[in-house]
Amino acid sequence: MRLTRKRLCSFLIALYCLFSLYAAYHVFFGRRRQTSAASLRGLRKGAAPARDRRGRVQSSLGSEEWNPWEGDEKYEQQRRFKTSLQIVNKSTKGKTDFQVQIWGKAAIGLYLWEHIFEGLLDPTDVTAQWREGNSIVGRTHYSFITGPAVVPGYFSVDVNNVVLILNGREKAKIFYATQWLLYAQNLIQTQKLQHLAVVLLGNEHCNNDWINQFLKRNGGFVELLFIIYDSPWINNMDVFQWPLGVATYRNFPVVEASWSMLHNERPYLCNFLGTVYENSSRQELMNILKQEGIDKLCLVSVREQWQPQETNESLKNYQEALLHSDLTLCPVGVNTECYRIYEACSYGSIPVVEDVMTAGSCGNTSIYHSAPLQLLKSMDAPFIFIKNWKELPAVLEKEKTIILQEKIQRRKMLLHWEAALCSGKTELWSQTKPKLCLCTYYLGTLRKQVT
Repeated sequence: MRLTRKRLCSFLIALYCLFSLYAAYHVFFGRRRQTSAASLRGLRKGAAPARDRRGRVQSSLGSEEWNPWEGDEKYEQQRRFKTSLQIVNKSTKGKTDFQVQIWGKAAIGLYLWEHIFEGLLDPTDVTAQWREGNSIVGRTHYSFITGPAVVPGYFSVDVNNVVLILNGREKAKIFYATQWLLYAQNLIQTQKLQHLAVVLLGNEHCNNDWINQFLKRNGGFVELLFIIYDSPWINNMDVFQWPLGVATYRNFPVVEASWSMLHNERPYLCNFLGTVYENSSRQELMNILKQEGIDKLCLVSVREQWQPQETNESLKNYQEALLHSDLTLCPVGVNTECYRIYEACSYGSIPVVEDVMTAGSCGNTSIYHSAPLQLLKSMDAPFIFIKNWKELPAVLEKEKTIILQEKIQRRKMLLHWEAALCSGKTELWSQTKPKLCLCTYYLGTLRKQVT
């Protein structure tokens, strides 16, 4: 009997020890297994964007490959943005009293953020699905999101004030722009959003009637519209003109001025690298360059067909042409305003602008005497405006007489003007001239409405 009790006690003690060991195993080693599994999932998530980036560089078909981690990636991107915004909110608490979120759904959004706000984006990879940035101007905190993963309904809206940047140049773009506006309308109707401004890359013929119904003055909800090109709607009350800027969609960079850019002699009097369309003023320009022998003094390289994207080599050649020329010839295209004007300014090369109105519904010269390019002219743009390319030989003859010191001062003035155009922080601003800076317009108008 004693032996049986002894065996029973030994059995119970052994069972207790086994249970304790089993519990200890789960406590101390079970978490490691979970962590390892999570790490594995994290590696998979990290690998997916890398494949996507490689696919986008090599071929557009790569983006159609099925990605089993796509949902997790979008969730993680949205979680990261919300977390970073919360961190910024905490760090700026008491320092800012106004918040604006910018949704960049057109390439001109990068001009606004990187060139005007001088903001940074994370990640720096231009092919990333989701990119974000934060900037504080005065007591206003601006956050910026852009990329293919920024789609309606798939990210949190944590602010009351939004700037929506859209492309309305053609029908396909207008369709997507309309979807974004309908999404914003729903947010306003459900009181998740209070104020909306739109920056619109308009149609080059100024045919933008599709957005009229969304303007607040017409019963809509868009309080402010900043529109590119000389639209007849511009009244500097709720519709303002916005500069076209540089071709960020072709990866034109933010250019930092250097000592050599300002002070060195430039080997070329002028430059023109671009497409020559049949029966256009560009053909006339080419004829004048050849007849007068000016092409020997200027860097000229033309092509017959427009190309939407640049190669690394062609972009480098274009930038060097701007850097090494005193003047940049800017003939009209579909519209008078072109990226070349702003890109020349970035390198201190004076734009020689063909000052003629193109076909379409843009500003009526009988009403707007400064049209075309009324915004740039109102800002006293230090350009050379000509009505006909026959005036070019006389312009170049005068250019030959200008000494280097005068050119240096002229370059400084051009870069100073460009800085004022973007930031609104220099003496060029006055109460009597239209304030181009979106910060000033939007902040001032919204504050009046909120208070």
